[in-house]
Amino acid sequence: MKKIFVLLVAIMLAGCNAQSEQEEVDLSSLSWDDITETASGETVRLYMWGGDPGINSYIDDYAAPALKEAYGVTLERVPLDTNEIIQKLETEKRANQDEGTIDLIWMNGENFKRAKEGELLFGPFTEEIPSYQEFYQADDYAYDFGTATEGYEAPWGKVQFVFNYDAARIDNPPSTLDELESWVKENPGKFTYPEASDFTGNAFVRHVMLGEAVEAEELLGEPYAPLEEEQAAAMWDYLNGIEPDLWRSGETYPSSLEELDRLYSQGEVWMTMGYNEARAESLVRDGIFPETTESFVLEDPGSIGNTHFLSIPYNSPNKEAAMAAIDFLLSPEAQLEKLKPDYWGESSPIDIGSLSEEERAGFEELDRGNTVLDAEVLAESYLPEIDAGYVEWIESEWRNEVAAD
Repeated sequence: MKKIFVLLVAIMLAGCNAQSEQEEVDLSSLSWDDITETASGETVRLYMWGGDPGINSYIDDYAAPALKEAYGVTLERVPLDTNEIIQKLETEKRANQDEGTIDLIWMNGENFKRAKEGELLFGPFTEEIPSYQEFYQADDYAYDFGTATEGYEAPWGKVQFVFNYDAARIDNPPSTLDELESWVKENPGKFTYPEASDFTGNAFVRHVMLGEAVEAEELLGEPYAPLEEEQAAAMWDYLNGIEPDLWRSGETYPSSLEELDRLYSQGEVWMTMGYNEARAESLVRDGIFPETTESFVLEDPGSIGNTHFLSIPYNSPNKEAAMAAIDFLLSPEAQLEKLKPDYWGESSPIDIGSLSEEERAGFEELDRGNTVLDAEVLAESYLPEIDAGYVEWIESEWRNEVAAD
């Protein structure tokens, strides 16, 4: 009798496992109507960086109610740095936790590489998303910081690195790294950048790398390889050269972009910076940044731009609802709203040529605001992202080569 009971339990467990595996396979073969029917009434928890008030307002005030109306899906924004999100998933993976708490992740760069290599993501799923299939050129988003996307993330937005400055204090902002160095020395204490463990701070250091150590063309499309000793030395020399004239004499650095923005808003420094050429618009409107805020990019070496994405964790408990949320967030309606300076203001990865005449006019005729540089200026200075390995290398080496001095 005991043997029969054990056999029955084994059969039942095998059946449950087979059913679980079958459900995983079936999800990619369901019709879109089936997916959205399952999604309706569910809640999607979107884990994302929460440091920008305009971005948060876009999610909370526009996207959440619009998604609810479109698909009956509730969207909850959970603010958390992406690195911590990946750490959480890695912990759940080690614990064989098949059902987590994260449904959707704002993803890009080295974090995508880490998540994909760690098998932390569900997919491929982009072929099942109607908005992606209709309005996006897949070939344009085949790689993220050198890592093949292969349907494990969907393009959500495009950004370009700019500097914001107070035109009431600065008449002629620098246009090259050499001019920036001179300006810092002439205005001690009025410039700094976030530490290299911060996404924005790391990007600033990458601009120095591309201007002082190596040409971008030498790295584009190539996997990470250590810089030559002389190249790395030129990069660290530049950063150490400006350090004594930074805010607080470079004895400490802002730990995040939010902290740098606070210093700028209080007038302690006269510049801030960030990925997103339009982010200052909402900050000026809300009275956080001075009304005299304007923007500039470095003509030499240029301005790094990239695409950021949406990914679904391997153990998302609401994968269908997450897919419905992605479809909406990639739609022309949601992308146009995101382009408006009232909220986020960032550029869209959507293929304008795929839109109707009316939809296309909405994108082309939109006034993005006074702080946003002309599209021609941004295009002329644009630099693509390089392999994510350089991000990791800078993060690990900057503390020893610069901060520890």
